[in-house]
Amino acid sequence: MQQELRFATFNVCNLALPGVKYYDDQPPYSPDEYETKIRWIAQQLDRLDADVIGLQEIFSQVAIKDVLARTRLYRDAHHVGVDPDPAAEKLTPSVALISRLPIAEGAGVIGKLPHQLAITLPGVPHPVTDFTRPILHAEIIVSPSLSIDTYVCHLKSKLPDYRNDGSRSLPDPAGLAMLRSLIRRGTDALGLRYLLAEQTHATHRPIVVMGDFNDVADAISTQMVMGLEKYPQEDQEFVNDRLFESYRIQSRRDPLRDVGYTHIHEGNFETIDHILVSAAFNPALPEAIGEVLDVRYLNDHMIFQEPQASDHGIVLVRIGLYDTDISDLPLA
Repeated sequence: MQQELRFATFNVCNLALPGVKYYDDQPPYSPDEYETKIRWIAQQLDRLDADVIGLQEIFSQVAIKDVLARTRLYRDAHHVGVDPDPAAEKLTPSVALISRLPIAEGAGVIGKLPHQLAITLPGVPHPVTDFTRPILHAEIIVSPSLSIDTYVCHLKSKLPDYRNDGSRSLPDPAGLAMLRSLIRRGTDALGLRYLLAEQTHATHRPIVVMGDFNDVADAISTQMVMGLEKYPQEDQEFVNDRLFESYRIQSRRDPLRDVGYTHIHEGNFETIDHILVSAAFNPALPEAIGEVLDVRYLNDHMIFQEPQASDHGIVLVRIGLYDTDISDLPLA
């Protein structure tokens, strides 16, 4: 009997504890606002009913525990994540992962760029050596014979990166600020690609990457993460490094009902939150052990724009496993 796994990615939009200032231009949540927000998030998690969920824009892991306590389906779920570094030059949110399946030891976040990457930004004296936001990695135990390396990411946004470096004397200071953000997003993507390639070569386990990529699937940064270089077909080792956007390889896609988007910016409907999978879940490849059945976008809340709701849609992916029986595996 074919078994099913459900992965979801959810940018919850600034989950912070009440009374704690998380951005200079944003007032902290009151106790009532906080309660309304965590209950809304809890409702979305129960609605998803996913086995593994990646979360972005997390300022407090304690707040996630408060969310889980208000769910029906995740009160005993495993939870991985760390708070942002309070000593950082600029406070930025972190990521987290919730799983009803067991998680192997060693799960955690990666803050430093691998392979001593050091990228210089225009007008900035010190090179970038860290991810904009840490990458979370966890080995999800699906069955005694199957584990999936799961990554949660949140790449640099398109928000212009202004600096006090004299750039305002230039004809278009916004252009330079936007270039910095573009380079940072590309740096995040390259660092993540290095991590994924290393993991593939070391373990050969299936991989799922989910998160807020802050750009569409065809963007260079997203394609860098997927490893979409045109490798020679005979070089199978490198071909197997590739990841695939789950939306494009799903077996039950209905083009007449294509209403997927996860973000609205200046009237543009975009999909910038993605779930990528390795060759193990691409049925077109001989090494597939399962397939992406379908991809669903939960985005109605974006239209109503309630204050507690996120400004991102939620992506849910259903994966069917061909031969692996997970029915006897103890869940959280």
